Amino acid sequence: MSGSPEQSAMPTAAPYSPPAPTPSAAAPIVAGAIVVRFLVEPEQTRGGLALFEFDVPPGAKVPAAHSHDAYEETLYALRGRLTWTVDGARFALAPGECTVIPRGAVHRFDNLGEETATTLAVITPGLLGPAYFHDVAAVIAAAGGGPPDLAAVAEVMRRHGLTPA
Repeated sequence: MSGSPEQSAMPTAAPYSPPAPTPSAAAPIVAGAIVVRFLVEPEQTRGGLALFEFDVPPGAKVPAAHSHDAYEETLYALRGRLTWTVDGARFALAPGECTVIPRGAVHRFDNLGEETATTLAVITPGLLGPAYFHDVAAVIAAAGGGPPDLAAVAEVMRRHGLTPA
C-alpha cells in the first residue's frame, strides 16, 4: 500500500554530512605531562557538549583542586586508574567505570598507579574547550621546566570558568 498524499509530497531529507574534524581534534595538546585530545569541540555541538580524552602518567603534576559552576563533567576510565577526590570523598576510577562531577563540586585527581591512565571526559554543556588547555600549556611552557606561576594558572582557570579551591 502506498503512502498518503501528504507522505508522498514530503521532501526527502538531505543525507547527513558530519562536520570536518577540527585541527585540534587531530593534534594533541600537551600541558606538562598531561596530554589532551579533543574528539568533539563545543562548536561542533552548538555548545551542547565537549568530548575529550586525556592521559595522565604515574605521579604527574596535575591541576589544583577546583570546581566549575556552569557545567557537569562526566568521566569514563579507559585505561589505568586515577584517584579522584570530589567534595572530600576519595575513590579510584578503574577502566569501564564512570562518575559524574556535578556543578560546584570541588575536585582533583592523581595517578597513584604504575601505568598511564586514560580517561574520557564529557563536559555538558560544552563550555570548556581546547583554549583552556592551550592557555595552561603556555603557562607551563613559560616556566621553562620549573614550577609554573600559580597565580597565572589560577587566572587561566578563572578565565575559563574554573574556580581554584
